[in-house]
Amino acid sequence: MTVQIRTARPADVADLAAWNVAMAWETERKRLDPERLRRGVSAVFEQPGRGFYLVAEVDGTAVGGLLVTYEWSDWRCGDFWWIQSVYVVPAARRSGVFRALHAAVAERARDAGAVGLRLYVETENARAQATYEGLGMQRCHYFMYEASLVEPAT
Repeated sequence: MTVQIRTARPADVADLAAWNVAMAWETERKRLDPERLRRGVSAVFEQPGRGFYLVAEVDGTAVGGLLVTYEWSDWRCGDFWWIQSVYVVPAARRSGVFRALHAAVAERARDAGAVGLRLYVETENARAQATYEGLGMQRCHYFMYEASLVEPAT
């Protein structure tokens, strides 16, 4: 199976939003508001400074994607690239799709002068954690905290 990676286009919004709905349900049993999600995905295309999406294709069919956003590090005087909203359709899992997406992000990040890659993963998602570790990522020593300022997904 040959995986092709490309930058997402506005025509991909429906797939990207659907994959987010599926990912949130599969990993956290959360139901996302489809309209809010569609607006959220579209907002990345409307303001490219927010980040970008990549889409993986096999034989011309989109089978997965992810979002990259940026975090400035004053300590390192550079950007960390955050990998978010990772999803691969079930039929394409364990076939190198995420590996190809990760490699594309890493190459683009290096070319852009980023200082590192980061992502977060559910504490119970051992399969994803093993995948990330297999790609050379390491669990860091920070905990993540948040305070929602909008109604959270259920």
